[in-house]
Amino acid sequence: MKQVHKITILQLILLAFFVAVFSNSGMAKSSDYYQIQVFRLTGKAQEEKVDNFLKNAYLPALHRVGIKKAGVFKPIESDTARAGKYVFVWIPLTSPDHFVKILDALEKDAVYQKDGIDFLGAPFDQVPFARKESILLKAFTEHPAYAIPSFPTLPSQRIYELRSYEGPTENLYRKKVEMFNKGGEVALFKSLDFNALFYAEVISGSTMPNLMYMTTFADMAAHDAHWNAFKNSPEWKKLSALPEYKNTVSKNVTILLHPTDYSDF
Repeated sequence: MKQVHKITILQLILLAFFVAVFSNSGMAKSSDYYQIQVFRLTGKAQEEKVDNFLKNAYLPALHRVGIKKAGVFKPIESDTARAGKYVFVWIPLTSPDHFVKILDALEKDAVYQKDGIDFLGAPFDQVPFARKESILLKAFTEHPAYAIPSFPTLPSQRIYELRSYEGPTENLYRKKVEMFNKGGEVALFKSLDFNALFYAEVISGSTMPNLMYMTTFADMAAHDAHWNAFKNSPEWKKLSALPEYKNTVSKNVTILLHPTDYSDF
């Protein structure tokens, strides 16, 4: 009986060892991937066609293939350069291969093909959009999983801020990514409750090298208050003054968005 007892203890020790090893290695959750689709429109007629397609065909099809939450956004009304001319679609992915699998599933989805026929099968002289851009992203290490925000305000009041930071060179771009992760910029945003949906590197897009992130707010007043707190925080003043992070951004594109009434969040 003593021998059995010793074996049992040894087994427990080995089990604890392997649990510790795997919990500190690749067993941890890997980073999310995302796709952002940008529809460029010529006017109200195309906007209505895109809305109808996304609401009645595309989002239901995404739900059928396991995408529980997809976001659809439009520029705020005061952004006269973009309002009515763009629609943004955000989709969470588990891997680049997941992106390909979704494309294959949609092609084989008879319901999707039927419900989206007016959009998918539009004639050449009645196109439903001017152009469509697809951006693939990989989540930052300091924010490896997306976080869906929740606000009591109406969708038309909420502000979702999409930012893109383009780097002048690959190495300077990598320093900006480092600034967000090891440098503590993501941690600062979290401490100030910016309710970020994601922070991510663009791995395929039209303005590389660049990173993108989206912070969210209940309304414009909350947006302004949060950014004032950020700009005046001692942590940001110290971080932004570090010489290693100077000249890491050559272009910043900021777009303020409202979620559509049919968006999943």
